[in-house]
Amino acid sequence: MALEKTKIRLLLTDFNTGSWNMAVDEAILEAVSSGSQLPTLRLYGWSPSAVTLGYFQSLHEEIDAAACKSNGVSVIRRITGGGAVYHDKEITYSFIIPENYGLIVKDILASYKQISQGIIEGLKEFGLDVQFVPLNDLIVSGRKISGNAQTRKQKTILQHGTVLLDVDVRKMFSLLRVSDEKIRDKMITNVEERVTSLKQQLGKEVSFIDIQNALVKGFAQAFDVEFVVSTLSPEEQKRAFVIEHEKYGNEQWNAMR
Repeated sequence: MALEKTKIRLLLTDFNTGSWNMAVDEAILEAVSSGSQLPTLRLYGWSPSAVTLGYFQSLHEEIDAAACKSNGVSVIRRITGGGAVYHDKEITYSFIIPENYGLIVKDILASYKQISQGIIEGLKEFGLDVQFVPLNDLIVSGRKISGNAQTRKQKTILQHGTVLLDVDVRKMFSLLRVSDEKIRDKMITNVEERVTSLKQQLGKEVSFIDIQNALVKGFAQAFDVEFVVSTLSPEEQKRAFVIEHEKYGNEQWNAMR
């Protein structure tokens, strides 16, 4: 008799604002931590584009808030660490699971690699050979295509990260606070040499649905789990609304440093 596979809830929540995206991730973390929901893989996009700050970063030192506003780009502070990220043409995942669920190793550095394996397997669907580079990057042909961040709260792991479908480095640097034009040009050149996207690697655009399907397949292969396709529960939606209002949609939170 075949053993029953571990069940993981799958949420495909499409495109949402930055403040709602971060509120939903946190509401899911609370629900998974309480045991009211299965461990969850969520895949989503951003509309409008947004910049997220790492929890410990200074908004005023890292972001040109006026440039973001004039470009219709929202700014949100994450609960995870790391650097500022410009979310535009990409897919984002969040993987949320109790620390004691038995699927993820306890060591934080090793768990980054273990969870990122779902992305690596997914990108194999496009014929890409992706490597994990500590602490939390994924590279193709020596160039970064995915960055990842993790936090652990309420004895639950939340790791989220992105896969770039396309990248506009000059637009990204117009939103970051780099006052010296010479330094900005040097940084743009440097990042253009270090960062890549699916479009650059494949020579064609990849649709959101195609990369979404590939990542679902990749996570299923990496963890040998059964996905249960679902939606946010009414309780999670209510909680996300409160979290968005009190935190990610609140200037006091986003500009706290």
